[in-house]
Amino acid sequence: MPLQMNREVFITCAVTGGGSTQDRSPHVPRSPQQIADSAIEAAKAGAAVVHCHVRDPETGVASRKLEYYREVTDRIRAADVDVVLNLTAGMGGDIVFGDVENPMELDDAGTDMAGASERVAHVAECLPEICTLDCGTMNFAEADYVMTNTPGMLTAMGRMMTELGVKPEIEAFDTGHLWYAKQLVADGVLEPDALVQLCMGVPWGAPDDLNTFMAMVNNVPSDWTFSAFGLGRSQMPYVAASVLAGGNVRVGLEDNLMLERGVLATNAQLVEKAVGIIENLGARVIGPDEVRKKLGLVKRAPK
Repeated sequence: MPLQMNREVFITCAVTGGGSTQDRSPHVPRSPQQIADSAIEAAKAGAAVVHCHVRDPETGVASRKLEYYREVTDRIRAADVDVVLNLTAGMGGDIVFGDVENPMELDDAGTDMAGASERVAHVAECLPEICTLDCGTMNFAEADYVMTNTPGMLTAMGRMMTELGVKPEIEAFDTGHLWYAKQLVADGVLEPDALVQLCMGVPWGAPDDLNTFMAMVNNVPSDWTFSAFGLGRSQMPYVAASVLAGGNVRVGLEDNLMLERGVLATNAQLVEKAVGIIENLGARVIGPDEVRKKLGLVKRAPK
């Protein structure tokens, strides 16, 4: 198979995530102001897209509070740098089961299940250009935690996003997630020119070996746009791998805390490192206006 390198690459910075990383690095932003400031610095460093979760400012625990999303959105939109806003819609599908003998005694602290409208409420309120759609259910590394996204839920959420004029970024953690995403397009729930993020090395989804990665890439329709990321030490190798495979890249503290061995990173530093890799490969890093044109996005103010 000939090399299909992408010569015009956009970088997404996943600014903070929803995982329990807040106490592992002082650079993981917690408050809406910290999240927005980190996103703005990432944009100045070369990220065309910023992917944002929100957290409780005091504890750092992931949150779905509308007011946090509103503040993050308003601060980023008021900044002196342009960037495409991508909000998560992955929260609200978490089940933590009881022990193996009493699985239906759910862990109330970890379980967070919400209806489709509630999961998309902040998207409807803030009207980002992109929001994520985790396109399947998956076991995670934790013993009893399941990320839950049923076909019915995905159909409802995907239709709401499409009707809002917000482009879903399909999060594919395995090949079956791509299979169902193609069905959503076939059913008219998602537009044909879909956007997909290939999530590599997330236990227990697709492992981050290159054979699996190319299987994922080869399952992406030719008229879709894809990006990819790897976790931890695989983050920067996947910058190169994705560009060489014809895709775009994602870096950021959601997926990796380290700049190099023993050195904690900021989001801006991770973006700068990705820019260097992309340019050394002979590709060009494109900005938010070019991304909007490529993906058919319209920059919108809140309602």
